[in-house]
Amino acid sequence: MAVMRKLSDWLAAAEMWMAALLAALLTLLILLNVVSRALGMAIYWVDELAIYAMVWMTFLATSVVIKRRQTLSVTLIVDLLPAPGRVWLGLFSDLMVLLFAGLLLLFCVRWFDPFTLLQQGFDTEAFQMQTFNFIYAETTNTLGLKKFWIWLALPFIAVTLLLHAWVNLLERCVQLLKRDYADVQG
Repeated sequence: MAVMRKLSDWLAAAEMWMAALLAALLTLLILLNVVSRALGMAIYWVDELAIYAMVWMTFLATSVVIKRRQTLSVTLIVDLLPAPGRVWLGLFSDLMVLLFAGLLLLFCVRWFDPFTLLQQGFDTEAFQMQTFNFIYAETTNTLGLKKFWIWLALPFIAVTLLLHAWVNLLERCVQLLKRDYADVQG
């Protein structure tokens, strides 16, 4: 478990670093957009790139927030529970996050269908003919980038969230087994 916790911690730090870089990029892109429009020379791809940077930034930061159990919550009922009840409710919450991450990963595997893509020798046209799935063909409007590169945020976050949720769940189980109710969070 210590190895998984270290991996989760390292991954969360990397995710926050990437999210911070994307936040800086987003700020620069918006500033560039404002200046270029004020000068009457709008750069249209800036809007699209800013949106995609914001999407990746949001997913990366969300994974870290869930790992740290810092999500927004209404704790009215949780605060009324005794400490063991809060731990059990936290365990249920961790299980739901793990279930969500697992289902998200399953849906991403079905959507991206990497096994069929591999079977087709990474030939996207053959993949499309076989599956009628055009995920690898669609391009962005102004950047000309294949959209699946943007959509890779979902399976990436599903994997990281699965790891973070698993570590959180194991830590909560250890807390229950040790009957350690100090500093219990919901």
